[in-house]
Amino acid sequence: MNRPLPRPRVHPAFADDEPVLASHTLLPDARSPLFGNSETWCFNGVLRRPANLTPGGWKLMFTRFEGPWKLRAREVAMIELNPRHPLVPASGIPAPRRPNDPRSIVLTLNALRNLAAWAAERGLSADLKTWRDHHMHAYLAHLKERMAADTALTHVKAVRELHRCGPLLTGGGLPTDPWQDMSSRAAAGVTWTKTAREIVTPVIPPEIWFPLVNAAWTYIDRFGPDIIEANRIYENLRDCARVDAELSWLRLRRWLDDGHCVPLHHAHEPGGRNVGGIHWSLLAWQIGFDPSRSKALGTNKTTARELALAAVARGQCRPASLLDSYATVTRPDGSTGHWHPGLDPRCLQVEIRNLRVACFVFVTALSMMRDGEVHEITKGSVVQHYGAPAITSALIKGQEDFPVKHWWIIEPVARAIATAEELTPHPERIFTGVRSRTDPGETFSATESMAAFIRHINAMTALTGLEPIPEGRVSPHMFRRTMSMLTDQFPGSEIALGIQLKHAAARALANRTTQGYAATAASWAKHLDQAVEAARFRNLRELFDTHKAGRPIGFGPGAEQLSRTFDKIRDTVTAQGGDATVEDAMLKKARISIRFGTLNNCLFDAANPVGALCLENAVIPPGHTGPLPDRCRPERCGNSMLGVQHVAIWDSEDRTLLKLLDTPGLPAGRRAALEQQRADVHTLLRKVPR
Repeated sequence: MNRPLPRPRVHPAFADDEPVLASHTLLPDARSPLFGNSETWCFNGVLRRPANLTPGGWKLMFTRFEGPWKLRAREVAMIELNPRHPLVPASGIPAPRRPNDPRSIVLTLNALRNLAAWAAERGLSADLKTWRDHHMHAYLAHLKERMAADTALTHVKAVRELHRCGPLLTGGGLPTDPWQDMSSRAAAGVTWTKTAREIVTPVIPPEIWFPLVNAAWTYIDRFGPDIIEANRIYENLRDCARVDAELSWLRLRRWLDDGHCVPLHHAHEPGGRNVGGIHWSLLAWQIGFDPSRSKALGTNKTTARELALAAVARGQCRPASLLDSYATVTRPDGSTGHWHPGLDPRCLQVEIRNLRVACFVFVTALSMMRDGEVHEITKGSVVQHYGAPAITSALIKGQEDFPVKHWWIIEPVARAIATAEELTPHPERIFTGVRSRTDPGETFSATESMAAFIRHINAMTALTGLEPIPEGRVSPHMFRRTMSMLTDQFPGSEIALGIQLKHAAARALANRTTQGYAATAASWAKHLDQAVEAARFRNLRELFDTHKAGRPIGFGPGAEQLSRTFDKIRDTVTAQGGDATVEDAMLKKARISIRFGTLNNCLFDAANPVGALCLENAVIPPGHTGPLPDRCRPERCGNSMLGVQHVAIWDSEDRTLLKLLDTPGLPAGRRAALEQQRADVHTLLRKVPR
């Protein structure tokens, strides 16, 4: 809504020595940047920074603003950081209760920088009072030609900030709201479908998802123990190594006499240099000396070097390795062997990085946590939550105080987290960058690390036996989107999905964001159809086993029809002397048409639809095949089968109808309808032996 404009301010409303973080909780002994800092407001070491954010992303930069825009940008940032500053309500500026997250202000400043550049190119004055609505309409049209609607939304909000904050901007703000009586989403062109928000994040294609998740679990389950054991041995060698290299030849002789082999460089080391030559640094570690701090095996004419060369000459050598053996794999050519030719210190560091990425991939894929929330996982975060394993982590989206939340997980995810805990150099967090062997970096770049992991998997497939992973972009949010879609394909799972995504509001089934995450993707159609068919066959197999054990599988004409089919299969298998495998084959060959429902099961057969009451006198929609569930009459239809699990539901329905019939003053028409419904229920329940 537009409001009368006050007289523009000539001088800044905020003092240069005023803290810009007066509305935030600072870290202990931290000091807020001041409004007078005209170049940069750095929040590192001042505010708690999200774990997945780099130090550069925790700063507000004003260096690229020029002229009045530099002060204007600082004033907008000051108001957004302190919406309850005394000057804000006193100036009549509508403001939210909580201050904006610095990350959103970074986006606002980027949008203002873009607006300032656009205005300069078109010769618009730096005085916002001279701007009119049609200027901003032209600016938005310019944006829509170059970016998606969701991105343009940030720019629309930034423009509106220049109007909202106008009373406190030096020189004044925009005279009017360019999109009065319109929401920012509508102005930017962000659309919603009828039932769900269009999530622009793509799913991971199945041809990438399956080999990637399989490779991650293989690293954790099969290769991880070798990597962790090699790291333990290497750390022990480093702890026990001597700096003084005196008598190294004597120790080497004893070491060789014990049957050890001289390590040689192999082709799979990083760099692949000097293949077949002696790995002098590893040899020094193995005989107890630190090669970086001594000349244990220097180039002088020492007996140690001669001993090593002589051992190689007589064949007492092998590829450099910290372990004697590794997990065995089956390779693409059908051969079997170790998954790695030898973990020397350099190979070990490469594989530790890949194992950490594998843990990240597996946790992200199967927990549906956001990238930032996975980064916030700390040591000891796996707990029991309502009797099931869960991860505790900080929910950072839209939260200033980062409250701790729980994400339910399966046991393999718990194992992945335990593996990552063993490898992290950080005292608290398990997913961080690594600057050196023992020094944690600032952030763990998930997208770049996963791309490097995929390249490594593809380069080593001939040795590891892992399936190659096709090229394609993979990001943490794509895992969340893909797993949401897969979870939603199982009946009745949407409420659980909403809880896991933290979108469980008053009505989880009506939450448009949750439904958007769970929207199907064409690339997964074949796999999802196969999953549905597999689930249907499992239920059919359970019914067959129940019938074979002599227990009832259900009641009604549909159950009698299915029992006759099961009898034929059982008799045929018995006559042939077959086993469970033959039974499965015959069940599939029989092509039994059955649809498992909440209130009954339907044995409608498209090849013989005679007797399907739902199709009698019905208008069948174009292109529809199969029964019409909304017209189902389970008490009369010859295709209906009342399962054992359905009896309790219909008993409850009978009691509910009886209670309604006891209502005093019930209208005659309503009573007649309830009596007819109860008669139908009784017709159905009479099929159940009592």
